[in-house]
Amino acid sequence: MNDEQLRLMHSGKGFIAALDQSGGSTPKALLQYGVQENEYTNEEEMYTLVHDMRTRIIKSPAFDSQYILGAILFENTMDRKIDGQWTAEYLWEKKHIVPFLKVDKGLAEPADGVQLMKPISNLNELLDRAVERKIFGTKMRSVIKEANPKGIQEVVKQQFEVGLQIFEKGLVPIIEPEVDIYSADKEKSEQILKDEIQKQLNSLDKDVKVMLKLSIPTVNNFYSDLLSDPHVVRVVALSGGYSREDANQKLSENHGLIASFSRALSEGLSAGQSNDEFNTQLGNSIKEIYQASIQ
Repeated sequence: MNDEQLRLMHSGKGFIAALDQSGGSTPKALLQYGVQENEYTNEEEMYTLVHDMRTRIIKSPAFDSQYILGAILFENTMDRKIDGQWTAEYLWEKKHIVPFLKVDKGLAEPADGVQLMKPISNLNELLDRAVERKIFGTKMRSVIKEANPKGIQEVVKQQFEVGLQIFEKGLVPIIEPEVDIYSADKEKSEQILKDEIQKQLNSLDKDVKVMLKLSIPTVNNFYSDLLSDPHVVRVVALSGGYSREDANQKLSENHGLIASFSRALSEGLSAGQSNDEFNTQLGNSIKEIYQASIQ
């Protein structure tokens, strides 16, 4: 674990850029960027195009450590290079931005009001490669759709079990039990979730460090007590389907939370934009998210 990166993630000003669309979400990300499905014929061409998009974002002068603390990468992006360097190394050495890796393999079928993570069959090999590629931490997502105590308990238990395996490899896991923003009982789900997270944090050995990535809560500052837990490096917020404007407004009302936005970050970017247009649009988005993250 890189101590400088740990200090930066714990106390630095800024937010985490989520550049980790994968699998089924990649065509949608490309479509939002203006790349049609008929512009590629196979998976390799698709991933090359999305890496080009991410490279354009990362190399943009707007993608600056003055505003951005970290960036979450998809496995395919970690295994590709920017200007001859592994993407994670480029992020840290050229941009001074902390690299994370999405490690989950998607969601299982709904049960008990939640979607657990699918089994991560190659996790040890993936983590070893992440360490070799100079990754600092990981991210993995589950989804909570109903205020079902049994389901939420299983989500949090699975997240922390895998998180400990990740920490033992010298990486900092981002625990991400997302509460669906359209859930009819979102506030109740958040209460159950926070209680289960606190139970898991209380059971950890004193040296274990994690990060939390949570939906912006219904009640402002609801997660403030988690911010001060000695095991928690940082609590970050996902945009969860809100527009960038709505996500920024809601985030700004929750002191101490910082953004980890994906779609809200890339909203308005297009392959057809000139570099000046692209950099201006990206810069405006980054500054808006940054301002919401430092309230």
